[in-house]
This record gives sequence, structure tokens and C-alpha cells, in this order.
Amino acid sequence: MGILDKIGFQKIKDGLTKTRNNLIDKISNLLNTSRTIDERFFTDLEEILIGADVGVWMTSELISKLKERVKIEKLTQPEELKFALKDELEKILKSPFDSQNFDPFSIPEDRKPFVIMIVGVNGVGKTTTVGKLAYNFKSRGKKVLIGAGDTFRAAANEQLEIWAKRAGVDIIQQQKGSDPGAVAFDTVKSALARDIDIVLIDTAGRLHTKTNLMEELKKVKRVIQKLIPRAPDEIWLVLDATIGQNSIQQARQFHQALGITGLIITKLDGTAKGGVVFAIANELKIPVKFIGVGENIDDLQPFDPESFINALFEK
Repeated sequence: MGILDKIGFQKIKDGLTKTRNNLIDKISNLLNTSRTIDERFFTDLEEILIGADVGVWMTSELISKLKERVKIEKLTQPEELKFALKDELEKILKSPFDSQNFDPFSIPEDRKPFVIMIVGVNGVGKTTTVGKLAYNFKSRGKKVLIGAGDTFRAAANEQLEIWAKRAGVDIIQQQKGSDPGAVAFDTVKSALARDIDIVLIDTAGRLHTKTNLMEELKKVKRVIQKLIPRAPDEIWLVLDATIGQNSIQQARQFHQALGITGLIITKLDGTAKGGVVFAIANELKIPVKFIGVGENIDDLQPFDPESFINALFEK
């Protein structure tokens, strides 16, 4: 079960229902109806994988690896290929991680406050994710402080304030249109004075000014470093699973500008194309930290590749 308890595993399993129906059930049906592992079989498998938004390049690579395993392991029955496929998919999800520690709550004790910048375009569920992260960290005994740095979006502060109250954590905010860098500075300064464990800095996803979004985010990063040179300790990008392959292009842009250290993939419960998680992990080589499988405050679950695969394949 890894870092997940039974409830967490069940939430992920339920949240992946649409993807399971679109991907695993179709693969199982293919395996059950095919008599041999031939080119027709692989063509059909390729179509299923692409249909689940695994991606053309990723699918091609996966098919090549499976064909190689058929030769090496002398597989003859389609059902035998299911275990090989499951193994290859798990390898893809594990590849961006430096070690076997997939626990995003594992924070070095010598980094206090531990500063996490949360970035992403508007509409991906970024502000909601900040609130859920605060709840998760608070539930694990951490002192959490939120910085409401999305000062450009109407009602962003109010939305985040509601989530902060639900999570039971404090929030630093200023008036709409204020300098996001100033909010980040005040938040980190307050965290240093108050012995805070975790600082979560929400940021803008779109600007109503002539300033380029990436330049504004770089500025926020520099302001934080004036107080803590090593910070931010993490920069997590929130991606919406329902937009599929477009999320990969978003990630490339943010990563080039800021150096993303982790991904949070939201709205997996709302799409049948959850296969994009594999494409993201394979193409970007950035570890997935959390996945969103529902709207409730405890529906943001830490990402464990093995648990994700098991939840996807399990009936």
C-alpha cells in the first residue's frame, strides 16, 4: 500500500474509474479476445493507449518495449502480456524519482520553514489545491502558513481564505492588485518569526497587466530568496488532467522558466484520459507529488506509483 492507507487507496481507485473503463477494461477485453500476440494485436493495443491519452510517442515506446519482452521472455499468450504491461507502466511512473521515497510529506528537518511555491494557469484548481495541501500538512502535525499571492484574479483571496479556514491554518493576504512579491515576502518573513514548518505560496495563473506571467513568477521567486537564499525549496506545478496532452506543453513552459520540482495532477476523477499521467511522467521526467481525485478537502492524495498502478488495474 506504500504511503497510502486503505481509505486513500480506495479514493484513488474510485477516482480512476473513468480511466479504468477506458484503458484497462479495453485492454483486458483485447487480451481475452485475442488468440495470439501478433501485429494486429499490437495495432489494437496501440489504438487503446492513444485513446486514453497516453500519447503517440509514449505509446510507440511502450509497444516497442512490449515486443522486446515478448521475444526475450518467449511470451505466447496475450494474457501473459498484461503483467509485462503493468510492469512497464510502473517503471515509467517511477523513473522521475531519485529514490524509492515517494512521500511528498517527507520534509528535511534542517529546512524550516520549508517554502513551496504553487504555480499553474487559471482553471486547473491551483488555489483549491493550496487549501488541500495546507489541510494535508496540518493533519500531519505541521504548522502551516499560506501566502495569498494570486492578487490579480477576482475573488482569489476570498476563495483561499475559505480553504484556509477549512484547513485550520493562517493566511497572509493583501488587497486585490497588490504586488505578489510583497505578499510572498511578508509570508516568509512571518513564517521565520513564528517558527512555521511549511509555507505555501499561491501564485497568479494569468495577469491583467502587461507583465509577462513567467517574469512575474520569477520575481516572486527572487523576493523569497532575499529572506531564504535556498528557497523556494519546492516549486510544484498544478496540471488539469482533463486537458490531456496540452498539459505537457504547459509544463514545459513553466519548467523552462522556473525549474519545476514536482507536479500535482488534478481532476483525474473527471476524465477517461488519465493515461496522460504516463505521458507526463515519461516526457517531462518530473515526479508527480499529488493527484486530485475529487472535490473534497481530503481528495488530494499523495502519489505513489505502485499504488496508482494497482488502483488502475484492480477491479
